[in-house]
Amino acid sequence: MKICVFGAGAVGGVIAARLALAGNAISVIARGPVLEALRRHGLRLQQDGRSRAVRVDATDRAADLGPQDLLVIAVKQPSLAALAVAAAPLVADHTRILLAMNGVPWWFFDGAEGPLAGTTLRSVDPDGDLRRRLPTGQVLGCVVHCACDTPEPGTSRLTMGNRLIIGEALGASSSVTAAIADLLRGAGFQVAVSDQVRRDIWYKLWGNMTMNPVSALTGATTDRILDDPLVNAFCCDIMAEAARIGERIGCRVGQIPQARIAVTRELGAMKTSMLQDVEAGRPLELAAMLGAVLEIADRVGVAAPNMAALHGLTRLFAQVRGLV
Repeated sequence: MKICVFGAGAVGGVIAARLALAGNAISVIARGPVLEALRRHGLRLQQDGRSRAVRVDATDRAADLGPQDLLVIAVKQPSLAALAVAAAPLVADHTRILLAMNGVPWWFFDGAEGPLAGTTLRSVDPDGDLRRRLPTGQVLGCVVHCACDTPEPGTSRLTMGNRLIIGEALGASSSVTAAIADLLRGAGFQVAVSDQVRRDIWYKLWGNMTMNPVSALTGATTDRILDDPLVNAFCCDIMAEAARIGERIGCRVGQIPQARIAVTRELGAMKTSMLQDVEAGRPLELAAMLGAVLEIADRVGVAAPNMAALHGLTRLFAQVRGLV
């Protein structure tokens, strides 16, 4: 199987390194300091107190690699439009595209039932370019339940979690999906195959759509956010709004916000991915994490004033800081 990982950051680096360490030949598309590091010393994985390096075929030219059997996309939403153009040489009719990303994807309502079936979300795919370049029928959603970061270019560190949920964007699973799940299991991941991956995406978003933006605004780790009673209540109010939106689109949460927050609090002082982006001066993935949800809320007629306030504040923060 020809496998390429586009984006050797925190999550992409962990996936690429573990696949390579399991004996798979892996290509990685990278640029700048990351590409230089991969060519100099390979891809480094820090996990369980040890550091290992593995050689990968690192390049910044997708055309040199040609069509892939599996393309893993592990970038943040602000980078996706440019990636879709650059990845064109990697995608053929048989290519499966595994999207290891946060937030609501452009294909979210393709093949879905309900009031928004087939809806194009302008907040994440304003002109439909992503749908044309990365066909929904070839897409596998991937919900990542791992805590990762990048202490330096070309190095990915896994600090917590080991679970991936994958599922075809259009629903029913195939033998190809099963083979990809087995490939990831062989790399040491705990993998579940879902025929309702939209619901799994929404459930993860329900938890991190508050923690990420609040941490970006305040610079606080999750424990400090949740230990402040006013901020805790604000997060619960936003989650209640998101749960009502989910009910309208077939993504019922089935849990109260306080129960989910209690689980997050038990994990201790975590630095969210969006806070890591603020500290590194990278654009924030607000469109997929909040903008798309507000667009959905408007389309189904659910009021979400707390969510809108958080989105507006974080968007303004990003504009002032140049993180757009």
